[in-house]
Amino acid sequence: MNLENIKIALEGQPKFRFAQVYKAIYQDLISDWNENTTLPLSLREKLNELCPLQIEAEVFGSDKSETQKALLTLDDGIKIETVLMRHEDGRCTVCVSSQVGCPLGCAFCATGKLGFKRNLTTDEIVLQVLFFARLLKKENTRVSNVVFMGMGEPFLNYDNVMSAVKILNDKATFNIGARHISISTSGVIEGINKFMKEDMQINLAISLHAPNDKLRGQLMPIDRKYPLSKLMEASEKYVKLKSRQVMFEYLLIDGVNDQDEQARELAALMKNPLYTVNLIRYNPTGSFQPSSATTIKRFKNLLLREGIRVTQRYSFGQDISAACGQLAAKHKK
Repeated sequence: MNLENIKIALEGQPKFRFAQVYKAIYQDLISDWNENTTLPLSLREKLNELCPLQIEAEVFGSDKSETQKALLTLDDGIKIETVLMRHEDGRCTVCVSSQVGCPLGCAFCATGKLGFKRNLTTDEIVLQVLFFARLLKKENTRVSNVVFMGMGEPFLNYDNVMSAVKILNDKATFNIGARHISISTSGVIEGINKFMKEDMQINLAISLHAPNDKLRGQLMPIDRKYPLSKLMEASEKYVKLKSRQVMFEYLLIDGVNDQDEQARELAALMKNPLYTVNLIRYNPTGSFQPSSATTIKRFKNLLLREGIRVTQRYSFGQDISAACGQLAAKHKK
């Protein structure tokens, strides 16, 4: 689906046609232009030729939660994954990918093992949300939240990601509030510096996963380019400029980063009142083992005793390889 071709298809048409077309795509959520009878037949035929709306996808449902994973096939045949998480409070969150594969090679992440193929276009990012919006329409509900936590590093595809965010936020399209959109980075400092100048109140999350450079460098090679001192300096600048919370994501891996010493080191980094630690039990990808429930509780309590704001994320879709770090664009029943 190439939405750029809409401009070509609408050449010479009255301006109001653009509003009709965008309403059909993003609000009526049609999957074939012939579903929109307000458009002339000749224009529908032209749009079906230049900008077909079908999205090729396989959907996998979880037996343990209301999570669904979609394996989307793009126009060039490349496959990507996106995930829909339904929450008990009624929220429906889509986790979107920003790249095909990932160049960062984090030791705990299945996506990193794919290597990097290319950036996703703005349209390819948006169509992940569009796919699930169509699905949810049948349930008389809608996408309420979007997180850029799928395949790839969003800040290495900065312009396309931000263009997609603006479409998601637009009242004429999905009308998803900026505070309901989150972008997670592994710590690309140039991206954080650009992001803090955006006038939208999008949420920032930073994948930390270790409280010192030695361990973080082993888990996340990006630390060698952007060490913790520089990353925390950028985080402080962001908080000072935006007066907004930063979420630090921390995977708990058995015997690797889940000991009392690491909890104390992490607490020392997290003293800013606008910092929150989001603890995530590691989802197996073949490299490590997840921390035990007892270890996680102890780690969390150590942080709380130090006055650190802590949340705990519970995995969605682990049984269909749809949980954090498991996306690898593979055909899995």
